[in-house]
This record gives sequence, structure tokens and C-alpha cells, in this order.
Amino acid sequence: MKRIGLMSDTHGEVDPRIYKYFKDVDEIWHAGDVGDVRVIEKLEQFKPVRGVYGNIDDHEIRLMWPKEQFFEIEGMKVLMTHIAGKPYKYKQEAYRLIEYHKPNIFVCGHSHILIVQYDKNIESLWLNPGACGFKGFHQVKTLLRFTIDKGRAKDMEAIEMGPARKYIAESTEE
Repeated sequence: MKRIGLMSDTHGEVDPRIYKYFKDVDEIWHAGDVGDVRVIEKLEQFKPVRGVYGNIDDHEIRLMWPKEQFFEIEGMKVLMTHIAGKPYKYKQEAYRLIEYHKPNIFVCGHSHILIVQYDKNIESLWLNPGACGFKGFHQVKTLLRFTIDKGRAKDMEAIEMGPARKYIAESTEE
């Protein structure tokens, strides 16, 4: 059994509340648009991290992380990339990857819109954690947290971290 914390679109900063929400996870997955290599370094000091680079990421991040990543964990095949479209309306490159790998879980970012949906056309659970950074059009920062156990994804939690603005330590605790 593995507990997963899924995030995307940090755009260069880590909201400190992420450490609270991900304190009990075994791994963090980042679906791209990291924004600064220091984000990866901070996360790696906290938990094991897997990730892909996004369209805003520079050469340094692109040397550290691939454009797409395919792996197996707890009996599940996982495919992660940054830009994919949305369920039933795939970007051509993402659809080719999906067809080739046939994942049980498909992870992407980019849209800044949280999506948890089983897509029957690709027979895969489509996960987009939305955006947890301070930059972008999203109004609320979001994350996903879930468990993978014996070939099943379960205990899915959509986490709203509050307004998409800088975290202020003096603000009301959640």
C-alpha cells in the first residue's frame, strides 16, 4: 500500500501548507510546471518525489525530470505527463502515449482545473490535481491525496488549500 500526494503547477513556489497535507504520504507526484529547481529540492528533502517537466520549466528541470513518465506501483500502471487535454478530448501526443502504455491511472496538469474522472474511452482513471501555485487563473489552490493498494486507487481526497494567493503565516489556520 502506498499513499500518494499529487500536485501540479507550483510555478516556482511551495506553499508551506503542502507539508501538512502530505505529511502522511509515501510519495509525492508532481505533474509539471515546477517553475524553479528549488521546488524539486525542497520536496525531495521532505518525501520521495516523481515528476515530469511542464511547458514553463527551464533546461535545468528538463534535465532532472522527463517529459512523460510511465511506471508501475502497487499493481497499477501509471502514466504522467503535463499537457494532455481533458477526458474524452485528448491532445494527440498524450493520446498516443495512452494508447501505447494503457495506464490504469493517467496523470496530467497544465489546465489548473482539478479533475478526478474515470475515462471509459481509455479505461483509465484520469487525475489532474489542479494547481497549487500562486500564479495562474485558478481561484483556489488544489491537491489530490489517495492510496494505491493491490491494484486499486482508493481513499481519493481533493484538497482545497484556499485562495490562489501567497500563504501568509498569520492567516487563519485550517
